[in-house]
Order: sequence, then C-alpha cells, then structure tokens
Amino acid sequence: MKLPQEFEYYIKKGVVRKITSDKSRAQFLIKESEVSLEALKERINAMGINDKNANSIIKDCYDIMLEKIRAKLLLNGHYASGNYAHEAEISYLKKLEFPENEISFLNELRYFRNSVTYYGKILNREYAQKVFDFLTKLVPKLR
Repeated sequence: MKLPQEFEYYIKKGVVRKITSDKSRAQFLIKESEVSLEALKERINAMGINDKNANSIIKDCYDIMLEKIRAKLLLNGHYASGNYAHEAEISYLKKLEFPENEISFLNELRYFRNSVTYYGKILNREYAQKVFDFLTKLVPKLR
C-alpha cells in the first residue's frame, strides 16, 4: 500500500488547517487515549484476543493511535477534518520522522479499519495481535 502524501499536500488541499495551539484539547485527547489503552489492556488480559473480538480490538487500537497523533497536531497548531483527514493525520508522522514501515503499517490499518467500519470486513485474531503489538510499540514514541 502506498504511503500518504506529504503533510504539506493536505495543508494545501485544505484538509489540514493551521490553528492556534490547543493545549487543553490535546491534553484531553492524551488522557482519553491513556484511559482507553488501559481499558483495552484490561479487556485483553481478561478475555485474550480471539476471532470474535478481533475487529473491536483493531478499531480500539486505531482510535488510540489517532488520538495520540491528533494531540500532537493540536499542540503544534494543526487540525485535520473532512475527507482524507485520517490520511493527513497519518502523514504527519513523516514530519515527526517516524520510519516509513511504521507509517505504512498505520496507513494499511486505516484502510482495514475503514473496511471493518463501512464494509463489514471481518479480520482475524492474528492481525488483531499484530495491531496490538504495534500499538504498544508506537504509543511510547507518540508521548
């Protein structure tokens, strides 16, 4: 899967707007993502990851990662909305000098998450485990 465009592309297209740094909203997203991550870990510790909860775990992982990225964007005076907003948010990782393979994986996850949410795709336990492992690796880098 190809990588998102450069972040500046989304600014030029109006998907990303420059705003005043919004520290209070960013702090809310950071706290919310931390609470969601703890709840997810508790659920996985209690139930494990299986084919029945794979889609739910994948969507939760994706949401946690995007909340962390949005917080960074808000702190740095940017806000993405509308069509291609998630893609723009993921492209921001390029500016943060994340490795291309991590950006690619998160972009692939965006695609699969949309397939689950909008088209009824069923993903499996193995992919959910891979996504959760990626989440635990990525979150410290987004702090």
